[in-house]
Amino acid sequence: MCRHAAWLGAPRSLASLIQEPEYGLLRQSYAPRLQRYGTVNADGFGVGWYDSTGAEPVRYRRTVPIWADANLPGLARIARSGCLLAAVRSATVGMPIEEAATAPFADGPWLLSHNGRVAREAVRELADEAESPCDSAWVAAAVFARRRAGHPLGDALAEVVVHAGTKDPEARLNLLACDGTSIAATVWGDTLFLHLDDGVLVASEPLDDRSGWQAVPERSLVLASPDGVHVQPL
Repeated sequence: MCRHAAWLGAPRSLASLIQEPEYGLLRQSYAPRLQRYGTVNADGFGVGWYDSTGAEPVRYRRTVPIWADANLPGLARIARSGCLLAAVRSATVGMPIEEAATAPFADGPWLLSHNGRVAREAVRELADEAESPCDSAWVAAAVFARRRAGHPLGDALAEVVVHAGTKDPEARLNLLACDGTSIAATVWGDTLFLHLDDGVLVASEPLDDRSGWQAVPERSLVLASPDGVHVQPL
């Protein structure tokens, strides 16, 4: 499994997802509190954010544990945006450990992270190719194919998750995606939480012990935009 988190709202630094909270992704990489599968997320990490220079996001991905990258703390303090996504990885058994297999995956303005596992055969028919043979890369490719075809981001996630979950009953398909102005996420097999203040935090598990964290029900789709947050069944 993996852990991921995203922010949409007033500009914040990447450090607000990673180092600053007591249980940010740095802590979750080696001591997650609610992770159901696996105990450590040391098979790489990635971050993505949107700046004012263009519609496409900036990404930084590594195959080392997040705590082993000496450059990340400085980068995370400087990188600020109203839309952020970060993930730490626990690779599915048999899947390669390489940057191309590490979230966030990207296509044009879209970023996507997958927390879980799925049989590749359950999603390969939904996309022509993926940047890595890993299951998560094929999930991302399937979502991006639907997005390029004009499907709204939430619909693209829902279609892929329901299809793959039907084909593979043991699949775990918590997806987290964004496009710079909105976030979409699914809950299918693991935990996801929301926290609202001057924006919305979406995370595999709470980043701190503040009140206000809300668990998202199993098999749900989360849609967040400047207009608000909506949760609906998948």
